[in-house]
Amino acid sequence: MASELRLECKFQMAEMEQKIRDLQAKMEALEKLVGAGAVKTAAAAPPAPAPAAEPAKPVAEPEIAEEVILAISAAVAAFLGKRAHIRQVRLASSMAWAQHGRASIQASHGIVVQR
Repeated sequence: MASELRLECKFQMAEMEQKIRDLQAKMEALEKLVGAGAVKTAAAAPPAPAPAAEPAKPVAEPEIAEEVILAISAAVAAFLGKRAHIRQVRLASSMAWAQHGRASIQASHGIVVQR
């Protein structure tokens, strides 16, 4: 039994060694082809100049209407009870309100378990 396993193992090792030699021969042939092709293309065409990098353009935020700013200032004044100086108003791209709304709607659909 052990001798049969050894013989089987030696046979598999011989097959693997042959496959490795075949792969090495194929790799050498491919390297020759790639090397020859690289030499031909390098001699035939000069290297193309790299495209000039364009400077990044600043992102222009959409302008907020004056009526919206007045409504915001009125809401802030109503909340605080006094006039406040608004320094900046910008649009926030957040999905938090939408997620909260969906969660509250889904939570309102309570399942009633009857026993």
